[in-house]
Amino acid sequence: MKLVVLEKMSLGFDIDISFYEEFGEVIYYDNTSVDEIADRIADADIVIANKVPLNVETIGGASKLKLICETATGYNNVDIDYCRKNGIRVTNAVGYSTPIVAQHTFAMALYLLEKLPVYDTYVKNGDYEKAPMFTCFEPYFTELEGKTWGIIGLGNIGRKVAEIAKVFGCRVIFYSASGRNDTTDFEKVDFDTLLSESDVLSLHCPLTDRTQNIINAEALAKMKKTAILLNVARGPVVDEQALYDALTTGQIAAAGLDVLVKEPITADNPLAKIKDSTKLLITPHMAWASREARIRCAREVYLNIKSFLAGEKRNIIA
Repeated sequence: MKLVVLEKMSLGFDIDISFYEEFGEVIYYDNTSVDEIADRIADADIVIANKVPLNVETIGGASKLKLICETATGYNNVDIDYCRKNGIRVTNAVGYSTPIVAQHTFAMALYLLEKLPVYDTYVKNGDYEKAPMFTCFEPYFTELEGKTWGIIGLGNIGRKVAEIAKVFGCRVIFYSASGRNDTTDFEKVDFDTLLSESDVLSLHCPLTDRTQNIINAEALAKMKKTAILLNVARGPVVDEQALYDALTTGQIAAAGLDVLVKEPITADNPLAKIKDSTKLLITPHMAWASREARIRCAREVYLNIKSFLAGEKRNIIA
């Protein structure tokens, strides 16, 4: 059995994944370009990947390929139809990042809500030393308790965020983009109500035809001018030009993004022009990547392989 890890870098170099070698020979590549995929997996039985495109052009010549393991929950990089037609199983890693993505969501929310960069700078640049009193509370900030926290995507992560928001004293509302979520644990609303009533709106939905650019100019125009938008889902669920316009005109107060349409960020991304950290916080797609989460992810892949070889179905997509 030959296993090929195409993007070891995506799991980090601080965790041990040598347990994959229990299943056979393992070839590790730190990173893999599109042009390198076909050659590297030509005689592989199992491929472990994250973002590289796995489709007829890249895996069509891999005649021995039986299993693709995603080191992620999303699998937009895999041609699922091709895999089904050719008897290639595809698995993903489920639930490994829920605690840290929820944590990062609130880290961004509190950073923006309390305007923390301003106060940190106030102390470090010496202004606090010259202050006439013991405190500083300008620019003014507000608290989460009593606010309405809106959610798009009430899956594992969205539900975790909802539970934490409730502990903070928020009213929690959600919109089901698929229309299939009928939970009564939290208040379900229509899209316009979600936009108009949310003080904080966090996105946790998968990227689909229904969610691509779901936050566009029309949607942003319906939000409160005091609202904060948080995207820890997928970059293309937000129209970046529309968000730039909304932030620079004061249509909404602030945004926190961990994902972008193109990653790493490109020089021509309009959001790169906004340098005010009280208005826009961008983190480099790392909300999922605590050491604990990456260990859980690697372990999930191990269990998926073990189950596949035992003839069992575990986290099967195709």
